[in-house]
Amino acid sequence: MYLKALTNYRADLHLHTNYSDGVLSPSRLIDLVRKHDISVISITDHDNVSGIDEALEYGSLNGIKVIPGVEISADIEEQEIHILGYFLDYKNPALTEFLKKSRQKRLERNAKIVYKLNELGSKINFEDILKKVGTGSSLGRPHIAMELHDEGFVKTYYEAFYKYIGDDKTAFVRKSNPDTKEVIDLISQCKGLSFIAHPGKLIRDDLLMKLIEQGIDGIELVHPSHDKESMSYFNKIISEKFLLSSGGSDFHGGIKNDSGSLGKFVISETEIINMKRRLFI
Repeated sequence: MYLKALTNYRADLHLHTNYSDGVLSPSRLIDLVRKHDISVISITDHDNVSGIDEALEYGSLNGIKVIPGVEISADIEEQEIHILGYFLDYKNPALTEFLKKSRQKRLERNAKIVYKLNELGSKINFEDILKKVGTGSSLGRPHIAMELHDEGFVKTYYEAFYKYIGDDKTAFVRKSNPDTKEVIDLISQCKGLSFIAHPGKLIRDDLLMKLIEQGIDGIELVHPSHDKESMSYFNKIISEKFLLSSGGSDFHGGIKNDSGSLGKFVISETEIINMKRRLFI
């Protein structure tokens, strides 16, 4: 189905485009990954699969294999985590409706954040942000951070988070997310595989075990936020619980200044083969 012609390739399965909080279009992103000796990618936009068609078409013309993917926000015991879905039927009507609702919740949450920011003295306009982001994209806090920076309310992109819109800061509004079990089951319904994204950032051991009980297929092992110690720890769990491993750069580009991660955080053919075997493809 996918990747038959390639052997011994390098894959980056965590990439964002301008259909969520990335800067580049799927086509321009593929132009960039080609320069980093990457042959296989997955577009994993937040709560959005709208960029996959473009990526598949442009990738096929430029020697890049594209695995349909997504990164979905979910809650487990009131803690937000992200779940990556790979090889899923991204046109499944159930997924389409689910992601549409998720993006609507994002709009409502971020409108409240902008309202709070303006009460604190900023002059940003929610409609202006929407125009810049576009109707097909998933709106997120990074878009607001960039607008705050552009308007001069903060000196840096990161200042917006640690002063105003980061978790529990003065303009923070909690997002209403689905339960992790619902997301895992949905990805399975779409014939895909579910992975815990960057677990070293935000997961407690007890929650990790609960996600495994809920049926998660794998763990994102390779990620810029993981050091050798955390990778060793997660690799041990992967082996003990017969899970799959994945990885990627979590590349966004632009003001987030993460361009240095592209090409450095990759996985090999072995991980992809294991995924395909799990799916019998």
